Amino acid sequence: MSGCLDGIRVLELARFQAGPRAGMVLSDLGAEVIKIEKLAGEETRKSAPTVRGQSVYFSVYNRGKKSICLDLRQDAGKAVFFDLLKSADFVLENFRPGTLEEMGLGFDELVRVKRDIILVRCTGFGQYGPYKDRPSFDPLGQAMSGLMSLTGKPIGRPVGTAFSVVDRTTALHATIGALAALRHRDRTGEGQVIDVCLMDSALTMVEIPACYYLATGEEGGESGRLPYEAKDGWVVVTGGVTAKLVERLAEMIGKDAALPQGAGGSLFGHNNPILTQWCKRHSVAEICDKMVALGIPVAPVLSIPQVVEDPHLWEREMLVKVKDELAGELHVPGLAIKLSKTPGKLGPVPMPGEHTEEILSALPDYDRDQIARLRAAKVIQ
Repeated sequence: MSGCLDGIRVLELARFQAGPRAGMVLSDLGAEVIKIEKLAGEETRKSAPTVRGQSVYFSVYNRGKKSICLDLRQDAGKAVFFDLLKSADFVLENFRPGTLEEMGLGFDELVRVKRDIILVRCTGFGQYGPYKDRPSFDPLGQAMSGLMSLTGKPIGRPVGTAFSVVDRTTALHATIGALAALRHRDRTGEGQVIDVCLMDSALTMVEIPACYYLATGEEGGESGRLPYEAKDGWVVVTGGVTAKLVERLAEMIGKDAALPQGAGGSLFGHNNPILTQWCKRHSVAEICDKMVALGIPVAPVLSIPQVVEDPHLWEREMLVKVKDELAGELHVPGLAIKLSKTPGKLGPVPMPGEHTEEILSALPDYDRDQIARLRAAKVIQ
């Protein structure tokens, strides 16, 4: 299927999650994403969990890409990279600041080869600032931004999310920046550097309480959100409380005392005592049916086995099955961005270096003998 980024080429020098997920989104939108791995393949190819020898972690963020294995420590490897760069639109990397420069692949070197190249840089703390040289992963961003303390506030101790929310938000910021830079290049012919980091992304998640504190000197604005307990599970009832919503709740429960009053109230965070007792006397299905009928925002708290049985997920094609060289077949994420004219594409998980010969043979001066010499010198694999 065609995508709005057909004809765009991305050279991905990224590992783990934030960078590769940005590359995944660009691939979904139609770009050709060439994942440049070390000769043995990226480390996360071995990351748990695995299914029949294939890493689910690696598969989720790298399906649909092409893979070449290239030793960038050798001058010959750098020469191959620069030849690939001549036909590229983006370089995507997530090394610590200064690492790309130490490798001889900094932005100044890139623009000498490709004047309008766009360099997307994903790091823990950004390209400048007092923490820029620190290593970082998602939980550090959650901790240092205050997000972990807000999430855990109802239970009295910091709690991190069960998934890497900061990594995934950073990936989206990288993608948005890439598309904005591409638009700028279309108008001006200029490339540029995009600087996104985990810490900045994490801070966007606490922007309301941070701004509220700076204005008032008081903590508030947002906190962790507790579900309501039902007879056979849990439900979330949420949303700003309007007078009409209070009236509907009161009619459903049969009481109006101690319900939130007026606009600006909330049904999440510390649970409303009357609604808490009412929910405990009803099943999840009963609560959801009654509240949906009244237009009250409500949802069951589902386990992963329940989620993957939800017909809404399958009708939206948010999980799809692809053929896999190791696992035989594997489920991977579907397209979260659905475009009516340019729907984008999905593809299988590449094997290490699977596309090396295909990609290099399309370059000038890379005939079969040259590729064989590079392979014999362990520059490519």
